[in-house]
Amino acid sequence: MMKFKFVYIFIYCLVFLIVACNRGEKKTEILHQLSTLTYSDELTIEGTVEAVRSKTVFCPNNLEGTILYLVEDGTMVEKGTTLCILENRELSNYYDQVVQRVEQTNGEYTKSKANLDLQYALLEAQVKSNEAQTSITNLDSAQLQYASPVQQKITKLEMQKTAIEKAKIEKKLGYLKTINESELKKLKLQIARDSNRAENINSMLKSMKVVAPESGLALRSGSPFRDEKLVEGDQVWEGIALVTIPDMTEMKVKIFASESDYKRIEVNNKVTYTFSSMPGNKAFGKILLKAPMGVPINRDSKIKHFEITASVDSFDVIPEPGISATCVVTLKEIADTIVVPQLAIFDEDSSKFVFVKARKEFEKKEVLLGENSPKMAIVIAGLQGNEQVSFVRPEASKIAKTVFLPDSLKKNLSTQLKVSTSTDSSIKKDQPMEMKIPSVRVRGKREN
Repeated sequence: MMKFKFVYIFIYCLVFLIVACNRGEKKTEILHQLSTLTYSDELTIEGTVEAVRSKTVFCPNNLEGTILYLVEDGTMVEKGTTLCILENRELSNYYDQVVQRVEQTNGEYTKSKANLDLQYALLEAQVKSNEAQTSITNLDSAQLQYASPVQQKITKLEMQKTAIEKAKIEKKLGYLKTINESELKKLKLQIARDSNRAENINSMLKSMKVVAPESGLALRSGSPFRDEKLVEGDQVWEGIALVTIPDMTEMKVKIFASESDYKRIEVNNKVTYTFSSMPGNKAFGKILLKAPMGVPINRDSKIKHFEITASVDSFDVIPEPGISATCVVTLKEIADTIVVPQLAIFDEDSSKFVFVKARKEFEKKEVLLGENSPKMAIVIAGLQGNEQVSFVRPEASKIAKTVFLPDSLKKNLSTQLKVSTSTDSSIKKDQPMEMKIPSVRVRGKREN
């Protein structure tokens, strides 16, 4: 029992010491001086500089292959300079096969022609021999009247045989000529077909060496497989962009925004650019276009990003295409208003309060907020605009009084806020929006 008593006493003393120490600590005052200024709701997002106009070199039509050589990114090239060399081993092997087939068919044609010419010559020799034999037989026919009947019959039969043989050879010559022409024609067609095919394949192989259509800065295009630029060894096919040669006189910025940022950004919002690779250089423009649909950030992802295009209207030095840009988008801007940091605004019972420095104490003042961002908020009622507000909640002993806004005023201003918000939502997205609410300043009443 005594043991437990000592434990209770020890715990009580420990708690007492902790409370005493906490009471002895003083909260550091961190104050912020208010003034009437321009409220600006800004969003910072990354983008990439691109040329408004550019010449893109694509993988040739009806062709696919592996990149054997690709010009270094950012190289200045002259017209006709080799930008890319592609390789397609299957196509090269097929070309070799077709060329070999053409050579074989040419050999067959030469051999067939020689063979058919020989047969034709032999038949012609037979024809001439038959003609000679016929002449001899005709000479012998003059003496038939002195020959015996048997001899006459034999001679007549030989003449008939010679005539038949002649007709036979002449017919064979006709057939041989037809066969000769048909066979050679078929081989010629085969040679022409294969030669034409070889010429087309050779033309495709020549087109695998891609040259610059004009002089300029050569930039490698992005890979269709990953969020990087093309490199040697990548597979490409018809329609894939290989190299871009931009027109360096006019630039734009392409932004890929998350869905939440995309919804906040509107066409015609002002944009200020800075560039990590060009320190000290600034550029200015505005949002030109928002893509209507998002695309997955990679092949299997359900997360989408949305493409936004912004202009580059003025600059210290024109940015180069391909460099990264930090884009500060001004979502909304309202001049001559009271702006308070969000750190100085405190929530209490569904109301907003700020702690205003009043000599050595603080006044706890209820405020009504208008436009606000994660960092700042417009106060449309409750402050004069020249106060000092605290970033830290003061101790209760230092709060001299609490000032509330009249319920009638809060109701009236809340109605105006709803009407203004409803009106803004009906404005077209391509028009700049600005909510204007009168800045009302009231003196609060002391809390009972």
